[in-house]
Amino acid sequence: MSRPTINDLALAAGVSLATVDRVLNARQGVRQVTVDRVYEAIEKIGFVRDPFAANLARKRDFRVVAFVPSGEGQFVSEVRAAVRSTACAVAAERVDLSLEQFERDDPHALARRLDLIRALAVDGVVMVALETPPLRDAVRRLRERGVPTAAIISDLPNTQREFFIGINNVAAGRTAGSLMAKIIGPGPARVAVMTGSLQARDSVERRLGFDQAMAEGNPAVVVLPTLEGHDDAGSLEATLRRVLATNPDLRGLYSMGGGNRVLLGLLADLGLTRRIRVIAHELTQTTRDGLRRDRLDAVITQDLGHILRSAIRKLRAARDQRPILAEQERIRIEILVKDNLD
Repeated sequence: MSRPTINDLALAAGVSLATVDRVLNARQGVRQVTVDRVYEAIEKIGFVRDPFAANLARKRDFRVVAFVPSGEGQFVSEVRAAVRSTACAVAAERVDLSLEQFERDDPHALARRLDLIRALAVDGVVMVALETPPLRDAVRRLRERGVPTAAIISDLPNTQREFFIGINNVAAGRTAGSLMAKIIGPGPARVAVMTGSLQARDSVERRLGFDQAMAEGNPAVVVLPTLEGHDDAGSLEATLRRVLATNPDLRGLYSMGGGNRVLLGLLADLGLTRRIRVIAHELTQTTRDGLRRDRLDAVITQDLGHILRSAIRKLRAARDQRPILAEQERIRIEILVKDNLD
């Protein structure tokens, strides 16, 4: 008896060949009820896709989808740019890396998109996302369908993701704390901490490491509660003005992620640029300019291209059941100051 073909599958599911193709390749624009019908038909007729033939037809060997938040934030823009440039670089290695954007504030939309992905079409998923119950459930379902997932930059430890690729964020926070303690000198004094959201695991871990290092290196300094910007420039500026007005002994500010344009602009407007020492994360146009103009003391960053290439190698090694070279995949913490800025 001959093996069922894609035409047999379309007939059994009662849909067109084009719809079957969209479902098998996890493309958008297909209702969930139709996706379910196609996969029920796969089970019913015993359809088995020939991955070699499919890959040959698409001229690709390994397909990875990278999910990155949409929006105008400089760092997420840098991540999206890194995905695009990495996709060009790895194409010669028969890797198809594609970018999909999602609204950060709508975890259900990301979960729905992940639920469309099947192992027949996608070999691995890379994502930058906040850990939410819908996402945890969606990653678990991905794993059950045989699609491995890698969290990058910020970990998703309570999901069933296979890999986390990024710097050790507790160590990064400790690095910032050690630098800050040396820069501001002995207390008494106060230091403020700000971030986009404490829902992000990287911010939580950085704050933990920062507090540890500050307590060890400068115990007379009081570290204030974390200010959250939530991508709202107006609210962040008002909060920063309030903190600056009520803490005249403020001597340092640790920016764990997001809001640097507002922060550096406000300190410059108030003439506080050198009185309040600033350490930030991630190299963007704002932080690069801040280093050059002596508005920032240091930027702690990571190689986004290395992170993405490492994610691809790890996902591919998992599929091929090959060992991972730990030293090659270690993402190192980089400290940039004005003097070593390219």
